[in-house]
Amino acid sequence: MSAQDAYEEYYVPHNSKLPIFASFGIFLTLYGMGNMFNEMKAGVDSSFGELVFMTGSLVMGGTLFAWFSVVIKENQEKLYSNQMNRSFVWGMSWFIFSEVMFFAAFFGALFYVRVFVVDWIGGVGERGPSNMLWPEYQPHWPMLNTPDPIRFPGAADFVHWWPLPFVNTALLLTSSVTVTIAHHGINEGDRKKLVTWLGFTVLLGLIFLCVQAYEYYHAYTDLGLTLNAGIFGTTFFMLTGFHGAHVTLGTFMLAVMFFRALKGHFSK
Repeated sequence: MSAQDAYEEYYVPHNSKLPIFASFGIFLTLYGMGNMFNEMKAGVDSSFGELVFMTGSLVMGGTLFAWFSVVIKENQEKLYSNQMNRSFVWGMSWFIFSEVMFFAAFFGALFYVRVFVVDWIGGVGERGPSNMLWPEYQPHWPMLNTPDPIRFPGAADFVHWWPLPFVNTALLLTSSVTVTIAHHGINEGDRKKLVTWLGFTVLLGLIFLCVQAYEYYHAYTDLGLTLNAGIFGTTFFMLTGFHGAHVTLGTFMLAVMFFRALKGHFSK
């Protein structure tokens, strides 16, 4: 056998406009969300932000559906080689790495504010003289009373660890167990085990999102913890909001895998 025959064929997909649609959908979603927040803060009774946000979400959802359909079709036609599969694995690995760096930046901001900035504003530490701007401010965390309560009214209270955050943490940990069992099912060639436990994982993801939606409602209506409640509120919603967005996308992808498993697309 010649050296040329030893090479695997590497499938090169055709040009696609789907990344452009995905970028457009993300832009509309974020632009609409920003307008929604500004309208809420200004007390403006307008549905423009909601309309743009929903349009962007639909565009993004439709793009993901079309993109997944193309990948599934190519896979069913056996166009992917082992080398292509390794490319997918490497792509996901770098994506996970970028997500780790993404959240590390926001957790770093939280650490910086909690450990340094709050004390500096209150007149403690190397930059203590900065409290000349707010001489009556007393440093504390969570920052329920902001240095400028007129512009940024603080929250009445923060979200305690029990029960909502505890329940959602338990849901996440349980979902990692159920998806691992589903993975064992596919390795063992047990389709029923795969479908059952993958279905449980999708259900847990949906329950998580419902609990987080209620947590946000509780924070806004009962606690006064809003995006305008100072740096504590903005940091809280930034971290939990992006995490919720990732859970939403992950649940969507797991749902696609679940329906593929029902059709018997996966084998040992």
